[in-house]
Amino acid sequence: MAALQFTQDNFEAEVLQAEQPVLVDFWATWCGPCKMQGPIVEQLADEVSEYKIGKIDVDENPDIAEKYNIMSIPTLLVFHKGEVVAKAVGVTQKDQLLEMLQQA
Repeated sequence: MAALQFTQDNFEAEVLQAEQPVLVDFWATWCGPCKMQGPIVEQLADEVSEYKIGKIDVDENPDIAEKYNIMSIPTLLVFHKGEVVAKAVGVTQKDQLLEMLQQA
């Protein structure tokens, strides 16, 4: 399954109200490291079905980025039951992302 696209409109339902852990990749189209992170997130989304995995463009959804104090991108947050339970800043490898989800 491809990575989901989170927005201001679906963030509450898809992320905060989700039963399972959710990995959110905060990114922007102009960000070089984000272009390296994107395929890693997509590959993980294709390989696991027990977690929700998606991306949110910080330029299109600045209120959410501000709410979670996103200062650098890519920033990856794992949410579980509406709370941030893990965070990684910078390009993060697939095994590290999976470990963050598994510990949620």
